[in-house]
Amino acid sequence: MAETNGKSSRRRRHSGAESPATDFGPLAGWIGFNLRIAQESAFQAFSRRSQEIGESPGRFATLTLIHRNPGISQTELGQASGRDKSSITPVVEDLVRRGLVERQRTDSDKRAYRLSLTPQGKKVLASLMRCARRHERVLDDIIGARDRKRFLEICRKIATQVE
Repeated sequence: MAETNGKSSRRRRHSGAESPATDFGPLAGWIGFNLRIAQESAFQAFSRRSQEIGESPGRFATLTLIHRNPGISQTELGQASGRDKSSITPVVEDLVRRGLVERQRTDSDKRAYRLSLTPQGKKVLASLMRCARRHERVLDDIIGARDRKRFLEICRKIATQVE
């Protein structure tokens, strides 16, 4: 929502009942703000879907990365998922505690772990993948098949080139 004729755009958010329009001022036209709002909306929708199977949406990317990269280190996992060591360690510890991920020390560095999914982790990932596919279909409907590739290119460009 951009400014037009010197007036700030207004956006309505619905939480079951009508709420007064909020004046976003220059935020309405700022890419970063709109990215954040869109990400939060998409995350909340995926969260509702994943809760249907009793799982946290935040575990989906972690399980997927471990599954696709068996033996990945916690450091590599953190880098791939955009998390630092202090935030990835509790996630991995939770997955290990729940029996979804197995940690094995490396021979070359006794401080490092290699990660892999357990059979139970693969089952949970399969359930989350079904939720994610349903969620992606909704996002595809919103973005449109024609714009999907370009949208992803722009997201990747922002992720790799912003300071």
